[in-house]
Amino acid sequence: MSTQTKPSIVFVHGIWADGSCFSKVIPTLQAEGYEVMASQHRLDTLEGDVATVTRTLGMLPKGVETFAGDLSEQEQKVVWATHVAPAADLFNQKVAGTAWRSKPSWYIVAKNDRTVQPELQRFVAKRMGATIHDVDSSHVPMLSNPGLVIDVIRTAASAVGRR
Repeated sequence: MSTQTKPSIVFVHGIWADGSCFSKVIPTLQAEGYEVMASQHRLDTLEGDVATVTRTLGMLPKGVETFAGDLSEQEQKVVWATHVAPAADLFNQKVAGTAWRSKPSWYIVAKNDRTVQPELQRFVAKRMGATIHDVDSSHVPMLSNPGLVIDVIRTAASAVGRR
């Protein structure tokens, strides 16, 4: 572990970033002295018709193979049991002060992702001006390749710490 000053908080995020998807990443970073926060997108905070609609959009059990095909069958069952559907209007939301416009970003492109096409991931990462890391992984590299994800987070934290 480096003696450099670490940032006090490392943020991990994604649509399915309730913490369970980072179960192989967060404990290691916390043990190294990072305070880790995971964004959480829950349906039980929604009200009315939106909550009713989004609850019907969850992943079917057979869909987890497409989402997380490089995990063991047992891990796929955990992924399915703990997933939540994103908000129905997720891609229509306007967000003020988008962080990637003013802050350095890192992006892991999952080359075997069958949920979000790798070409789209690469386009988004380039648009962000992100430092890109490729991995042979499904949509959940934080579960199938936690070592790589931890290394990318360490690299990002170190780079930001030197600024």
